[in-house]
Amino acid sequence: MLHSVMQKVQERYPNAVLVMSPTHNKASQPFHKLTKLGFYPKVWLWRYGIQWGDFARYFPKKLREMYGLVLDVDVDVVLDAAGFSYSDQWGSHNSKELARSSKRWRKRGTKVILLPQALGPYQKKEIQPWVKQWAENADLIFARERDSYKHLIDLVGEQEKVKLYPDFTNLVEGTLPANYNSRNKRIALVPNYRMVDKTSKKESEAYLPFMILCARYLLDKGAQPFVLVHEGEKDQMLADKISEAVGGVPIVKETDPLHIKGILGSCDAMIGSRFHGLVSALSQGVPSLATGWSHKYIRLLEDYNFKEGVVSVLDRDEKLYSKIDLLLQPEICDPLKQQLMEKSEQLKQQSEEMWDLVFAEIDKVE
Repeated sequence: MLHSVMQKVQERYPNAVLVMSPTHNKASQPFHKLTKLGFYPKVWLWRYGIQWGDFARYFPKKLREMYGLVLDVDVDVVLDAAGFSYSDQWGSHNSKELARSSKRWRKRGTKVILLPQALGPYQKKEIQPWVKQWAENADLIFARERDSYKHLIDLVGEQEKVKLYPDFTNLVEGTLPANYNSRNKRIALVPNYRMVDKTSKKESEAYLPFMILCARYLLDKGAQPFVLVHEGEKDQMLADKISEAVGGVPIVKETDPLHIKGILGSCDAMIGSRFHGLVSALSQGVPSLATGWSHKYIRLLEDYNFKEGVVSVLDRDEKLYSKIDLLLQPEICDPLKQQLMEKSEQLKQQSEEMWDLVFAEIDKVE
């Protein structure tokens, strides 16, 4: 998502200064990677309901410039690409922080745009007032699929600034790592630890056996599976257990998202639970089976007219095998690849339209 935003903004505004604040989880976003991409650090730290980063305005300007520090007040446009943060499933904290921040930004005339992402549901009363606040303060809000759109408008009402557009990372071109060999890595298994800690007890316990079953069946069919670690140590742990359980299949760990997309584009098929891994595969015409922990997975497969690609970790073995066979039979798989590519082009056009709306809003900044 970061690369997609960066590429489009730099294409339209080549002289723009890109700024990003650190996340609470430094392991998922080490700042040295952001500086390598050309981002300046924004002084930004929420603790105990207080924005401590504002105290940096008392630092001498020369000192801030020396270390490339940008104050919140210096930002003209905020592009929120959280992916999936504002929902009951993640609690009220993220929405509370966005509500308070967006109130400040609105007073300063800063544009606030939520790029396409999953939103809701909002059944818990403690989150509802915060969602209403950030929705009021935002200039544009893009829901990524119709469930997210409905979750939001059911709470805040239909508004012209709330729009429905697909995930925008489909526009990014992937690249293969140097010397990458795909000959024995034809079907990617992409685990996601969220299937363990964000699902019911029954689904959580079934997830690892499900992925092992997929790997074993693919091996029996001579399909050359491998495990792709998309993100983090916990995904790595799942990958290790899957490989060990079936006697050893290759494990590929890659931290560069462009390389991840390139690797998935080189595959014959994918089975996985990482949302953006699925987007990367499907947008390149790679048939994929998805099992997920929120509505966004179902809607993604519907976007590509491949509802049959949704599987459940609780499915009977025979049903799972029949789904995997869809990926292995050329008479089914070849037309499916063509279908996915046609849908991909349509969705990419929608993403371009979304960016036109974003840029039209940004151009209003004086």
